[in-house]
Amino acid sequence: MSVTTIPLTPLLGASLEELKTWVQEQGQPAYRGKQVHDWIYHKGVRSLADISVFSKQWRSQIAEIPIGRSTLHHRSVAPDGTVKYLLRLTDGQIIETVGIPSFKWGKKRENSHSLDRLTVCVSTQVGCPMACDFCATGKGGYQRNLQRHEIVDQVLTVQEDFQQRVSNIVFMGMGEPLLNTDNVLGAIRCLNQDVGIGQRNLTVSTVGIPGRIRQLAQHHLQITLAVSLHAPNQALREELIPSAHHYKITNLLAECREYVEITGRRVSFEYILLAGFNDLPEHAAELAKCLRGFQSHVNLIPYNPISEVDYQRPSRERIQAFEQVLKQHHIAVSVRYSRGLEADAACGQLRASKK
Repeated sequence: MSVTTIPLTPLLGASLEELKTWVQEQGQPAYRGKQVHDWIYHKGVRSLADISVFSKQWRSQIAEIPIGRSTLHHRSVAPDGTVKYLLRLTDGQIIETVGIPSFKWGKKRENSHSLDRLTVCVSTQVGCPMACDFCATGKGGYQRNLQRHEIVDQVLTVQEDFQQRVSNIVFMGMGEPLLNTDNVLGAIRCLNQDVGIGQRNLTVSTVGIPGRIRQLAQHHLQITLAVSLHAPNQALREELIPSAHHYKITNLLAECREYVEITGRRVSFEYILLAGFNDLPEHAAELAKCLRGFQSHVNLIPYNPISEVDYQRPSRERIQAFEQVLKQHHIAVSVRYSRGLEADAACGQLRASKK
């Protein structure tokens, strides 16, 4: 029996129907597609040669067809249990992904049964072209977009390492997701339908690309959109985010309002607090004015330090004062202290280097 040409793209990321079609093209019955699907997404097989329910003859014929898994380059664990992974892709590029466990109250972390929720922070690009001043990823430049299978692989890698089903995914790792929209949308479909993670447990973060939030809205997904705002006005935002020169904050917010109207889903705004730069009470009042009447939520993120710049994290009192001003203006707000700080795995600290 002959085997058709090896597919240009790996099998990881393919849907059940696509895998059924593929096995039939190989001269196999359609039910084999369900077996391939199960072994890839639920048993974590890394080579088709290892699928034991197939005959040795067929396994030898398809052994070289890639599934699309990465290899572990480095793994580091922070004291809070957060794990940072450096993953080597087939072309030698290295990306980061982070596994963030949450534990039930009243149980010791050493007890595996205490693990309550597992969140994965996935990357969407090798590096990042946005060059935000406070972010380590952008300091290393941009190499390329990740393919659909390379995004999904990150989730399976963390799931296998923790031996726990992933419950939440945030597209907040290396890269700007809306500069890689097709592959991100493909990964969302796969993670939802094939891996089995609900769309409401997926969050896509963006610094804002003109027209892309509007395009995302047209897909009517139930995901959470998180917009990295980080400043209450155009001048401050341009100091932090070079691309803001080409995308006025008024236009960004208008597109976000359109997103809410189309999807019925609120927008989360990420706001990194930098001591003495954007954390004053007047900044909070200005931010509240921008978001008045908006179906939104603000996540305040105290700055996580990187070596290239000398921004400082605000004091707890300054953080609380900023939060209080927003609450006084009836803005939904919470403070998010990043996990994995000691392993350089926190928000803004990811870079493709061994730490």
